[in-house]
Amino acid sequence: MTSTIEIDRLHKRYGTRIALHELDLAVRPGTVFGLIGPNGAGKTTTLRTLVDVIRPSSGSVRVLGVEPRLGGAALRRRIGYVPGELHLEGRSSGHRMLAFYAQVSGERDSAATLRTARELADRLGVDLSRSVRTLSKGNKQKIGLIQAFMHRPELLILDEPTSGLDPLVQREFLQMVREAKDAGQTVLLSSHVLSEIQQTADEVAVLANGRVVAEGDVASLRLGSIRRIRAEIAIPDAAAAAAAFDRVPGLTGLEVHPGDGTLQLAGTIEGAIDPFIKALAPFEVRDLTVEEPDLEESVLRLYGSAAASPAPDAESGAARGAASDVEPGAAAGAESGVASRSASRTDPATVQDAPPSRRARRARGDRR
Repeated sequence: MTSTIEIDRLHKRYGTRIALHELDLAVRPGTVFGLIGPNGAGKTTTLRTLVDVIRPSSGSVRVLGVEPRLGGAALRRRIGYVPGELHLEGRSSGHRMLAFYAQVSGERDSAATLRTARELADRLGVDLSRSVRTLSKGNKQKIGLIQAFMHRPELLILDEPTSGLDPLVQREFLQMVREAKDAGQTVLLSSHVLSEIQQTADEVAVLANGRVVAEGDVASLRLGSIRRIRAEIAIPDAAAAAAAFDRVPGLTGLEVHPGDGTLQLAGTIEGAIDPFIKALAPFEVRDLTVEEPDLEESVLRLYGSAAASPAPDAESGAARGAASDVEPGAAAGAESGVASRSASRTDPATVQDAPPSRRARRARGDRR
């Protein structure tokens, strides 16, 4: 079976900085593939390469069987893309902006695409009648999600898609991803939120310093095996209780704070949590919190040597050099998620709402 995304020895260099080190990756059709890693790992550089915003220094990339640099607008119409830094501006309403995107981003009837957009807006709770520039970051992010999903593309490329969304909307988004998979669409999801990957992804790759340090299904990578714990128990003899928890396997960094007839515990569990729960069982538990640590901490603990090595080639440096490698107009189209590069070079909202004299000056190339 041909992979939806095939990345072979992808290498990206910005001057002396290396963002990607001969990356190999394959995403099967109809699956949700999670791409995770700390900041500077190379996630955004990889995704921008797939939509031809950034071009490789070496190696090859094929998306839906086509090289991104050769696919043009026809390929981009088959992709829904949400960039990591979404910029939506202009005086037009959300509905008007999506109507423009509907005309350029798919082979489906634009009226049907707009109906889907309105249904998604209802699900995500965004008012499409409002001017885009007046929307909050979270509501702009919802518009970005709608334009990516509304034409039901074969491939969804989503870079930190839940940034700025509240927990209820995040849950609705995850349901949208599941529905896309059930409809046969392929989803490539980059995230810092481990629980998003655990709930939706079939396979996952862990990136660190531009390299894949682990790849496989979520369970085999043990990404959920590290947890932070906090507990408060009622106990008259705090010293004796603290000694009992010192013997719990996998519990590290234990902090003990005696109180008035209570004992507060905090630490990190790696592996099974059952021994810690059994250690709590003899006591009256007044409070208990179990949460996943930051993704970066998980990666460092599980894949420490590769993830913790110095990273002079971090994406922060890559981003500064990206402009020199981007074809004029490409970045604007990809950042807005518009399928057509030529259509996306100018913000439709600005053009449609500008007074005639401004449009005339723009047509002449007069920027004064």
